[in-house]
Amino acid sequence: MDIFRAIYTSRPFGFDTSILSGILMDARRANERDGITGALICRADIYMQWLEGPETEVRRALERIFVDDRHLEVTLRVSGQVAERMFPAWAMRHDPAETWIWSQTEIDAGALDRATPDDYVGCFRSLPA
Repeated sequence: MDIFRAIYTSRPFGFDTSILSGILMDARRANERDGITGALICRADIYMQWLEGPETEVRRALERIFVDDRHLEVTLRVSGQVAERMFPAWAMRHDPAETWIWSQTEIDAGALDRATPDDYVGCFRSLPA
């Protein structure tokens, strides 16, 4: 089975625990239904999400995210076919950005636009097991 991977970033609109819980609940329900797995790295200034699964379903999930008013400035950073899933057991893993990603100051200074696809993948590879 071909696995399609997409990584996007967005800026949270009204970030708080209840909004984040709603996003995670919605994502897990839809992802289980659609055969998508992945991870969400987040904090008050950034969402960075990895989605993987059937290409049609991942693209549909992205379409929903692009029009979701809980996200601002949604930008697709990485996409393409991969040999295997990185998060096969996670309908949507959550990491509260306690792992290494760019600081808010670095993001404000344009780090997301300067980052390479390998930089984005590296953020997810650094998630603790």
